[in-house]
Amino acid sequence: MSAATTTTTMTATPVTAPAHAEVNDHVAPRACLNDRGTMLRSPLEVDDTGAMSAQPRTADKTMPFKLASAGFSFFAAGVNDGSLGALIPYVIRDYSITTAIVSALYAASFAGWLTAALTNTHLTQRLGLGTMLALGAMLQAAAQALRTWPPAPPFGVYVATFALTSLGQAYQDTHVNTFVAGSSSAAGAHRWLGFIHAAYMAGCLAGPFASSAIASTSGSASGSAEAAPSRWWLFYTVPLGLGLANLGLVFAAFRDSLHFRWRRQTDLSVPEDGGRETGDGPSATAMVRRTLSTPSVWLLSLFFFCYLGFGVTAGGWVVEYLVDVRNGDLAHVGYVPAGFSGGCLLGRIVLPEPTHRYGERRMVFLYCVCCLVFQLVFWLVPNIIAASVAISLLGFFSGPFFATAISVGSRLFPPDINATAISFVFVFAQVGGSLFPIVTGVLGSHLGVGVMQPVLVGLIVVTTVSWLLVPRPPKEKQ
Repeated sequence: MSAATTTTTMTATPVTAPAHAEVNDHVAPRACLNDRGTMLRSPLEVDDTGAMSAQPRTADKTMPFKLASAGFSFFAAGVNDGSLGALIPYVIRDYSITTAIVSALYAASFAGWLTAALTNTHLTQRLGLGTMLALGAMLQAAAQALRTWPPAPPFGVYVATFALTSLGQAYQDTHVNTFVAGSSSAAGAHRWLGFIHAAYMAGCLAGPFASSAIASTSGSASGSAEAAPSRWWLFYTVPLGLGLANLGLVFAAFRDSLHFRWRRQTDLSVPEDGGRETGDGPSATAMVRRTLSTPSVWLLSLFFFCYLGFGVTAGGWVVEYLVDVRNGDLAHVGYVPAGFSGGCLLGRIVLPEPTHRYGERRMVFLYCVCCLVFQLVFWLVPNIIAASVAISLLGFFSGPFFATAISVGSRLFPPDINATAISFVFVFAQVGGSLFPIVTGVLGSHLGVGVMQPVLVGLIVVTTVSWLLVPRPPKEKQ
């Protein structure tokens, strides 16, 4: 946007929280979210400072380059996130640690997202859009560089890199989402958001293939004394290269907003009565209190809490389960998380239309029942091929949960607390996505990693019940 253009801006205040992402045509334009945990305010136009403007964006010849950079940043994040499940068995055996200790990786990731939630608003008042994106890209590249420390980084350093990576992803993904949401008209923004979120899932699909291939060619983690140690940490040269390319693209594409703002920008929000509230204002506290006193917020939060809990737990512990319980060959079963990610991606492409056509409440309940069936197949059928197919179908039927639930929430919550309510929902969801993998690891250290199966069954059941408890949106909001 030209510097001479006069706009009335509203500071974007993203709140971050979890790990996975998509946007759907049926999501109301008041609040755009992805399931990596990023909350966006209404998809208005975004100027070069990262602020949102109510006026249309003028033609920008660099826009395709910026959108390509945005998509690549999500692809790089997906490669990082999708590789962990395949690498956990190597990490456990290389450091000679238990599943309880390796759960610290998930705790560190949560710490990074929480830190971003507490600091993001303050940083956006001082840093331009390009500077925020560059900061996020730098943190991610630094974390990947530490992970390539030969011959494998100290475990404490390795854990700390997960906090750095999550912090960098939170900063970059938040502002990429905000920028893309305002990069075109309201009718077309969802397509570009869909593009970057599809890029993320493509990265999640590629991550296990790359990590398993590199880790398995340099040794074996099967536990035999004769096996050569795996140099699994060499995989991180791949996300390091992607991270440096991501950083270079940010500097090149967003060079027009690589600056600092020394005067603190005032947060402006426009109430429905047409008046204006300025500054940090006491109304923010009142809005939070009203949000926390709304029962539907807690009910939808419970749904996301359990949904992300079983999704992250299944993707993170499935390889260790197949190796430890089913005696699978790590060099081959390391690719199973790619099946889960691929199923989830396919579900997000195929299922939104029938979900919208036949009713969200009915169809999500049906998908939950299907997830429970295939989870029981995964648990009770002692066959690795059957387990691999079942986990892929579990990802397929859980794919549309995120966009559908956000669509319901955007119509269910009162308009004046819509953005705040959805922010809280995803903070709570991130707690579930971090807590249940930790619980599974701690229990697994005492009872065996097979404890993952009853945990997943319980989470799917509670997810189903919590969905039925979510109130129906008023018809006038649909």
